[in-house]
Amino acid sequence: MTAPLEDKLDSALRRMIGVILIGGIMGILDGSMAAVAVDTLAERFDASISATGWVSTGYLLALTVTIPVTAWAVERVGGKRLWLFGLALFMVGSIASGLAWDLGSLISFRVVQGVGAGILDPLMLTLLARAAGPSRIGRVMGVMGIVGSTGPVLGPIVGGFILQGLDWRWMFFVNVPIVIVAFVLARRTLPADPPGTPGTGVRLDVLGVALIGPGVAVGVLALSEVALRGTFTTWQVLLPLAAAVLLLAGYAVHALRARETPPLIDLRLFTRRSFTASVVAAAVLGLATFASIFVIPLYYQQVRGYGVLDAGLRLAPFGLGSALVMPLAGRLSDRWGSRNLALTGAAIALFSAFAFSRFDAQTGLLWPLLAAFTLGIGTGSAGAPVIGSVYRTLPPQLVPQGSSVLYMLNQLGASIGIAVVALLMQNAGADDPLSGFRHAYVAVVVALAVMIVASLFIPGRATAVAAPEATAEEHDASVAAARVGHEENVR
Repeated sequence: MTAPLEDKLDSALRRMIGVILIGGIMGILDGSMAAVAVDTLAERFDASISATGWVSTGYLLALTVTIPVTAWAVERVGGKRLWLFGLALFMVGSIASGLAWDLGSLISFRVVQGVGAGILDPLMLTLLARAAGPSRIGRVMGVMGIVGSTGPVLGPIVGGFILQGLDWRWMFFVNVPIVIVAFVLARRTLPADPPGTPGTGVRLDVLGVALIGPGVAVGVLALSEVALRGTFTTWQVLLPLAAAVLLLAGYAVHALRARETPPLIDLRLFTRRSFTASVVAAAVLGLATFASIFVIPLYYQQVRGYGVLDAGLRLAPFGLGSALVMPLAGRLSDRWGSRNLALTGAAIALFSAFAFSRFDAQTGLLWPLLAAFTLGIGTGSAGAPVIGSVYRTLPPQLVPQGSSVLYMLNQLGASIGIAVVALLMQNAGADDPLSGFRHAYVAVVVALAVMIVASLFIPGRATAVAAPEATAEEHDASVAAARVGHEENVR
């Protein structure tokens, strides 16, 4: 590849990353932003907290159900067309949510918004992975990780600021100008889909859609009910949990027997040891990350007596540490491989989590802030290498399925993390929040220890970088040619 072509490719890739992240950040922010508005919405609509919680739960379930279909749709419809459709659907859901007249209409419109986010979130990974190729996947995922790690942290902070000065409807209206800009830029910047993409490709695995999407969704619902009720032994938890087991077991049987129509997610992906290790490490990392996002503000509220916004602001060092280190970690993983970086990051995170398990109400204010910052450094150092290793283990045609598996397991990991720490905090009782907080962080330490074990099986430099190098060059050349042609067509 000549130097001018490399420069043109790098410039096009940078523009593409920026455009995709502008479109993708709103779905990530909205997933956590509305959570801080539960009390406000309950008062506005004269509804119970449990009913109002469906504003967030409905969004999350719709997102989860949509994720596996995106792997099929990107091949059937084309990446650019599907991205533009996801943006349009998300904007429609945002406008409608802002105009909602009662709680039922708001929940319904949030479901529409969740479907849009369910298209955008895994598709963001797929488009970036395909554009980068195996040789540069780490640095691209490092940049993307800034959005993925700071979005859930910034969501409650942004939501708190909006609710302090504006009507609750602006939590949804704020998306509109950003999505319009993202749509216009995506039309101009994303490479054109191959001619004849619509209507081509394999048939949709309808039975798979009916089993895996709802199966994962009701599993997430069961875990959400654990976090809400503080117990596993209630029908609101046991019923959806049993349904999830039956649906996912049914999907496993169906996927392994599928012949004429390929399964939505091919379970034979998990026969690749390095792929399995990578997605397990990513899922456990998601568990530790979202458990921390949930429990750190509770430490400041319940143990130290801070208000909601003040407690949320003190979560910022966690997101800052992750955002600072992720791009560097991604770039280094392209050069050195993923395994050692993932192990180092997980170890830093583990020691930081252990420090949190020793804090109390008299701990100096600097130490929790410093521990949150180093915890962010640890999770950020591991995040980009782990995600990059998922894509290095797959050929290009399996990237959409890999994105769906990665995102679904990340959702499950996040839900498990929140459910476990919520259960520990609630069972400690209102009179002993410090004990619940410490037990929650012991659970995070255990999760990070599991991640260290999984990371031992992630490919190192020899198998992750050297082997696919020729394929990466061929991929880069084809992407460059497509982009150059697209730019000439635009001109």
